[in-house]
Amino acid sequence: MRPTPRPDPGRRRVLAAGGGLALGASALLAGCGADGKDGGGDDRFRAAFTAGGSQETLDPHVAPNFVDQVRAKTLYDTLGTYADDMSVRKRLAESWESDPSGTRWRIRVRKAEFHDGKPVTAKDVLYSYRRAADPDTGSPSQELLSAIDFDASRADARRSVVFVLKAPNFEFPTVFAGPGTEIIPDGTTDFREPVGSGPFTYVSFTPGGTARYRRWTGHWDGAPHIAELEIVPANEESARLHALLSGQVHYAADMAGSSVERLRKDGSTRLLTAKRATAQQLLLRTGREPFDDSRLVRAMQVGIDRQALVRVALAGHGEVGNDLFGMGLRGYPHDLKPRDRDVGEARKLVKEAGADGLEITVETSSVDAAWEPAADLMARQLRDIGLKLTARTRASSTYFSEIKTKGVAAFNTTSTLPISDFLQQRVRGGAARNQTQYASKRFDALLARARTTRDEQDRLTLLARAQKIARDESGLLVWAFSDANDAIGPSVHGMRAAPPNSHDWARFDRVRLG
Repeated sequence: MRPTPRPDPGRRRVLAAGGGLALGASALLAGCGADGKDGGGDDRFRAAFTAGGSQETLDPHVAPNFVDQVRAKTLYDTLGTYADDMSVRKRLAESWESDPSGTRWRIRVRKAEFHDGKPVTAKDVLYSYRRAADPDTGSPSQELLSAIDFDASRADARRSVVFVLKAPNFEFPTVFAGPGTEIIPDGTTDFREPVGSGPFTYVSFTPGGTARYRRWTGHWDGAPHIAELEIVPANEESARLHALLSGQVHYAADMAGSSVERLRKDGSTRLLTAKRATAQQLLLRTGREPFDDSRLVRAMQVGIDRQALVRVALAGHGEVGNDLFGMGLRGYPHDLKPRDRDVGEARKLVKEAGADGLEITVETSSVDAAWEPAADLMARQLRDIGLKLTARTRASSTYFSEIKTKGVAAFNTTSTLPISDFLQQRVRGGAARNQTQYASKRFDALLARARTTRDEQDRLTLLARAQKIARDESGLLVWAFSDANDAIGPSVHGMRAAPPNSHDWARFDRVRLG
């Protein structure tokens, strides 16, 4: 059965879906089994995440939410993995290289085995990518994988696969680490008792409930230090906080606001804070009135007070954005001046557009705790330039599906991804996830040139030029970057702060207890 469409895979906070109920602390305690302090026995590690409800699956190619991605990296491996700056490092791939045109890529697969003892082969890689490229599967990386000509691609040796692309692309290796690109055994269609090549083997799983795993001693990168892993559902932040402080879990994902302050004061736990992990965005739909008028896009950009938004909406846990995704990541243009507030300029632009007193509705939700206070503060700020902003709060369970077609402005978040992939999937004209409806032949041409340029530095220069155009025109108003905060208990060692989607984020196979 095809799963229910899920929220944006890039966002930090996820929801209960498909009728799943948020678990309180008492339910979490019952689900874990209170068999010891600080998470239980010395060899059993427990991590609390927001669950995705009864429609959850262990199919790694359907991994829209962070808890899905954690389960996927537990059971499976990918060809590559992201460093903190979203550059790609080798994982199951021992090497990769392209021909001079950038259309043929040969990947050499390292010696590795699946949990059933069968070797990981080129045929498994080819099958996995073909399946994830199928739109009916629902992989977050489907659009990037659709660039492969599967009829021309082949496994040319037991551990060597050649991918032929429909067009040159020297940024192609970024897909090797993408969510929803895990390598599964050739022909796999049933994931009720999944077999992968990851560091843990499957024990049990209840959709919307607990997932249990056991250490696999045959993993190519070494066996995990812990014997057992449990990923438990706790949809309310307060439940995750209580479970950590009371010793029921070792790891609590996605802490914010007052929880962060409480954990900072607590002497036993430790916060893992990844700075600038999530881009806080206001999507202005340039394909519809009134934002088809570039003067109003510009007025919104210079009419808001970003410092105040960070201070109030993010409680200071972040920094101002500059209307571009990916600050600090590979390929971000760092020579840009900050976008400061200029009330006079904004008022002038509003009047020139004949929009003085214009009423604008912005879509928001409780999906992210920052959105509603940000909407309230923006409304007060934009009154100073002659615009009347009103928030329309939509249900969390349907928010992301509704804003694809409804409204002219909407809040959104996206966590760390390679900049080139973000631009290709969400800013390029006609891209399925381009929600601002931005279309620029100049931008698209630069993006295409970048992807077809072999030299790394030249490619990054072209990407920077494309981003500077999109910054002024695309309707993607990045008002801030918020921090990502996870927390660990006193007995946990071997974990560090890392951006979501990166290799070291939620890397439980390297955890030590004691």
